[in-house]
Amino acid sequence: MQGGEAVLAMSSRTWISYYYSNRFHLTPLSYETLEYAAGFSSEQCPEGIVAISTNTLRILALEKLGAVFNQAAYNLDFTPRKFVVHPESGMMILIETDHNAYTEDTKNQRKIQMAEAFLTENLPEATFGAPKAGAGMWASCIRLTNPIDGRTIQVINLDQNDAAMSIALCKFPHMDPTSTFCLVGVAKDYQLSPRSMAGGSIHVYRIIHGGSGLELIHRTAVDEIPYAIHSFQNKVLIGVGKLLRLYDLGRKKLLRKCENKHIPHLVVDIKSIGERIIVSDIQESVHFVKFRRSENQLVVFADDTTPRWITTTCILDYSTVALADKFGNLSIVRLPANTNDDVDEDPTGAKSLWDRGLLSGAGQKAECVSVFHIGETMLSLQKASLIPGGSDSLVYTSLSGTVGMLVPFTSNEDHDFFQHLEMHMRGENPPICGRDHLSYRSYYYPVKNMLDGDLCEQFNTLEPVKQKSIAEELDRTPAEVSKKLEDIRTRYAF
Repeated sequence: MQGGEAVLAMSSRTWISYYYSNRFHLTPLSYETLEYAAGFSSEQCPEGIVAISTNTLRILALEKLGAVFNQAAYNLDFTPRKFVVHPESGMMILIETDHNAYTEDTKNQRKIQMAEAFLTENLPEATFGAPKAGAGMWASCIRLTNPIDGRTIQVINLDQNDAAMSIALCKFPHMDPTSTFCLVGVAKDYQLSPRSMAGGSIHVYRIIHGGSGLELIHRTAVDEIPYAIHSFQNKVLIGVGKLLRLYDLGRKKLLRKCENKHIPHLVVDIKSIGERIIVSDIQESVHFVKFRRSENQLVVFADDTTPRWITTTCILDYSTVALADKFGNLSIVRLPANTNDDVDEDPTGAKSLWDRGLLSGAGQKAECVSVFHIGETMLSLQKASLIPGGSDSLVYTSLSGTVGMLVPFTSNEDHDFFQHLEMHMRGENPPICGRDHLSYRSYYYPVKNMLDGDLCEQFNTLEPVKQKSIAEELDRTPAEVSKKLEDIRTRYAF
């Protein structure tokens, strides 16, 4: 490959090992399983591979050295916002919303208006001058698609100025035990600045034909925008503005069962684990809520001490939550071991006078375990294992398209090694723009209990003299340091 030696290894999937950009790569080949392979060269294919797969002979050329993934892009009508996957069929339901845009029906009406205006030669610039729809104009659709081949099965276009904001799959066994329902939160006439709206609605669709169709059941009008929807114990939790509400499915609309009014500004995300509900406020971090079934109440029993502008959250265990904020910080907060879920609701209000004055109001506070400044706005967080049988890691994606991972250390020895390596790399390999690395990673909050793997990975790009100097400080050889970096990389991902 490119005039250098490379090794092709065939197992359940084909791997190629090669030297590229001053380091060795071991990369899975984005292709079908090969049974036999050999080097091949001709005038048309100077560097290729001839291989047998099933009963066909194939000639391959390798491209995109250093890249791990292949990709396929499928065009959509509007900007995709959120999606859910129907577990039985594997179909994907996504909501698309664009601001400053027209729907197809409105475009057709505008074409007819312009055609009539051309005939009368009456073309006022205020009506026909702007190429875009203007502020406060929204176009949305709900798309049912097959994620394997990108084929669109059904598209439901919403009315002009209806903006789809949230989506979730829910089951209501007491109403329809066999069906899965898709709930979509929609804003009406939404103005971004100053923030105003003509209300919102929740559209309920039944998934029919085994996941190959959506059928509208009913719409439920609400006062505010439903930014967050989450299935919870055969009912559904919906964040309507700053109200957290529990709804059940009715025959003509969703039926409100109870609500909590103690979220400060705006509910933007809802997650649950067991009996605990984690509600994210747009600027006041997370609130831990308990649903009391006997009293039909949603009670906030703990919250965070630091204001964070939450974009997404991920539950790590029963007491620990990972948070991402819009300024590029990744935080992990944990409830203390002595936290009590069963907070007594005080009917007299005397106790709440003392509690409500403390930060966001809850009597118990979560502790910050770790903080790290990524530098990009993260849009999703998920705990996942990228290798079959491997350890879980925290995967994030950002607004600019970055996919990153945070992995836990399994031993104190590894932690000490990488902590000292990071410290030496800060001194020996400062950023070329001159900014202090520690200052950058502590941009909003002091960095805590997290190490920068990107900085440690730069060890392999240093000059041999510097590599040897750092390795001696760590009582290792440069090869051993590179092996440690390779080990922790392959332990969690390909």
